[in-house]
Amino acid sequence: MNEFNALSSRDHVAPVRTAEAAQRALKLACETLQIEADALLALQKRLGNGDAAGFTEAVYMLLACHGRVVVSGIGKSGHIARKIAATFASTGTPSFFVHPAEAAHGDLGMVTPQDVFIAISYSGEASELMSILPIIKRLGVKLIAMTGNPESSLGKLADVHLNLHVAKEACPLNLAPTASTTVTLALGDALAVAVLDARGFREEDFARSHPGGSLGRRLLTHVRDVMRTGDDIPQVTPDTGLKTALLEITKKGMAMTAVVDKDQHIVGIFTDGDLRRLMDGTRDFTQLQIAEVMHDKPRRIRPEQLAVEAVEIMETYRINQLLVADDQGKLVGALHIHDLTRAKVI
Repeated sequence: MNEFNALSSRDHVAPVRTAEAAQRALKLACETLQIEADALLALQKRLGNGDAAGFTEAVYMLLACHGRVVVSGIGKSGHIARKIAATFASTGTPSFFVHPAEAAHGDLGMVTPQDVFIAISYSGEASELMSILPIIKRLGVKLIAMTGNPESSLGKLADVHLNLHVAKEACPLNLAPTASTTVTLALGDALAVAVLDARGFREEDFARSHPGGSLGRRLLTHVRDVMRTGDDIPQVTPDTGLKTALLEITKKGMAMTAVVDKDQHIVGIFTDGDLRRLMDGTRDFTQLQIAEVMHDKPRRIRPEQLAVEAVEIMETYRINQLLVADDQGKLVGALHIHDLTRAKVI
């Protein structure tokens, strides 16, 4: 009996905390990771040798699918199947998980002849899966099997078999699915990656499937979505006195003002930084007009451009504000770096 056997699920006795117990826990953790790492390396070697044809055939089958990829499994394989289906769906391959028991009671109606069915069972003999596969085959659905035994019932029934065999499970009893589920998950990821690459799946495509994530915000947010417009844009005309321009800067809170002509064409910009540099001089600037001290070639961006492009411009030129202009050079908006931060583009 080891130190951790002091903990009983029946009497809830607290475990004894000893150095020996801690060492045993660490030893088991390292052994688990090593067993699973060895299993992944063995899978890699198989793919590089005899199993390569099966893998590439599965990839071609998935690419040729005109329906959805249906992934199914029971128990721990079912949990892994859900993740594989989610990975396919988020990387450009329409996919969903179906529980084999539920499939036998009506959910099989979701499967069409245009689909590809991935059945996962390490033994290759899961009764729940085997009970629905004759229907799958009768529909003419292509079947990819992921098992640890090519000679199993599932392995023999499949159009393509992918071998999940592991030398042993990481579980000390060699019973609980551990190394085998790790290998299954990794092989599912390998399939998804190979398919997305063959499809030419890009960052923009990934963003469309993940609009709520940081990448989605970066790649789907446009300047027009976050820019300030209307009365919120600080702006003055070239003949405006510097004092009045400073009041406009203070009022609008963007630490700058745009300078526009009577037709709203951008002719310049004046920022807090310009003011500080002006104050470093000895000349009297109280009677100056803004046209005398503005930058006459301000950086600008169009409203239809991505907000992340505004970030790149600001970082490149070390500025905190950016004017937004239409194709005629008219002022239509303004951006401060804080606007991009609030929108979580940065």
